[in-house]
Amino acid sequence: MLKHNLIQIAGIIDEAEAEMLLQCGVQYLGFPLRLPVHQEDLTEETASILIRKLKPPRFGVLITYLDDAVEIATFCRTLGARMVQLHGDVAVGEIKKLKELDPELTVVKSLVIGLHTIGTLESLVVQMSAFVDGFITDTYDPISKASGGTGKMHDWSISQRVVQLSSRPVILAGGLTPDNVRKAILEVKPAGVDSHTGVEDASGRKRREKVEKFVAEANAGFQLL
Repeated sequence: MLKHNLIQIAGIIDEAEAEMLLQCGVQYLGFPLRLPVHQEDLTEETASILIRKLKPPRFGVLITYLDDAVEIATFCRTLGARMVQLHGDVAVGEIKKLKELDPELTVVKSLVIGLHTIGTLESLVVQMSAFVDGFITDTYDPISKASGGTGKMHDWSISQRVVQLSSRPVILAGGLTPDNVRKAILEVKPAGVDSHTGVEDASGRKRREKVEKFVAEANAGFQLL
């Protein structure tokens, strides 16, 4: 089960960066792997080592675009991941099958704002709620064709609608930074927030000062809900 007031940082580069994030109070570390658009930040072998070192309440999250239940379940076991975010166009039947293959696996399904109409997003929430543990709303980039990891914001009112409709926790992602995360939480009222490029410097590494501020601002926002 996903907890509320969840803060996730995605795109972990190495062990030093993972340790820094943990020191800053981040408990969910996202590892994007087997991606159709972006290049992976680290090898699957390194990701597995880092994920297996994490113990609750800290979690390593596999972020992937795989769409086959057997392949996803196998990949999670290989990495030691007990939480997966599915950012691809995964059929409802495959998600149901994934939960049957691994009932203890926490499954989060992305809802990509800008790729689907509001009506389609609402339909996906209804169809998938019985088979997922939560949703994450993210932003589609029509230029790169990326469905997440774009560093771009979307219309928060759509994510707010998803939060209102969903019986499952919803994580808000897409262009979140230390400067806007509190406002985003107050407007959308999500169960959690996710940042990737929003806490990085020009080199692509996470900056401690940005992470510390992001965590502080997110926690302040959650406390005001």
